[in-house]
Amino acid sequence: MIYLGVDGGGTKTAFVLINDAGDVLARHEAATSYYLSVGMDAARSVVLNGIGEICHRAGITPADISFTFLGLPAYGEVSADVERLDAIAQSLLNRERYRCDNDMICGWAASLGCRDGINVVSGTGSIAYGEYRGRSARCGGWGELFSDEGSAYWIGCQALNLFSRMADGRLKKDLFYDLIREKYPCRNDLDICDLVFNQWKGDRGKIASLAPIACEAAVAGDKQSRAIFFLAAKELALMVDTLRETLRWHADESVRVSYSGGVFKCGDVILEAFAYELAKLNGNYHICLPEYHPTLGAAIYAAKLNGTPLSGPALGKLSHGE
Repeated sequence: MIYLGVDGGGTKTAFVLINDAGDVLARHEAATSYYLSVGMDAARSVVLNGIGEICHRAGITPADISFTFLGLPAYGEVSADVERLDAIAQSLLNRERYRCDNDMICGWAASLGCRDGINVVSGTGSIAYGEYRGRSARCGGWGELFSDEGSAYWIGCQALNLFSRMADGRLKKDLFYDLIREKYPCRNDLDICDLVFNQWKGDRGKIASLAPIACEAAVAGDKQSRAIFFLAAKELALMVDTLRETLRWHADESVRVSYSGGVFKCGDVILEAFAYELAKLNGNYHICLPEYHPTLGAAIYAAKLNGTPLSGPALGKLSHGE
């Protein structure tokens, strides 16, 4: 059997084909499928072109795919759009052999191997998703304008605020200020407004790209930058703790918690803060390293939805193959 996983995101869409033996048959990466940003037609084109391309690379046709899971950004967040999103791939795939849902499930499936627990995603946006004894729930992910706390976009906005305070003198200039001036040379500090509003036009992906710069400053000892990551960790831990209560874990039961998304690539600066914030809460949390590469989550979940979950040896091959 062949399974296709499509993991949409705020900046890119990853496609992966696997078989039931745990072999990766092909991969493909395309532009974002975040339809609220690029529009439904553009998102559909990314999905359809991506399916066509990955099938070409694997030397198969869409009809050869046993089941497909498409994890789409913002799926389910606008009720009126669900029907159109559900039909996004029907020109290539049999409607009975694919399912769409929110891309948060991809991170959970990859990080926890489709087993009970909670996964928190901090990429361009942020969200947490968990499953426990057949129950499922999400927390966060209300969008960049007033939510997505702890995400790269959120960190980017906090970093821009930090730059403005340092430029004004409201805070002492530190390494982050120097790094921004080095990365984006300009005549004066106020030109950052031209960069963000006029050149970037407030693009969430470009604002999110400031997070690694803030991380670099934090790791090098910039206390104000480091404080941003502590606050981000606190917000992400709160999502996890809320899901524990929502999903009704027993008080004495350990909860497996994992993570995915680009912000966690910042390493110890976010992971240590996240572990610290979780430890301050009442739950019994066990932080687990992600079991599989994030792009594999959608394909692993496709096998589960098909009623033919991957065997232990197949999952082991996928894990070692990454």
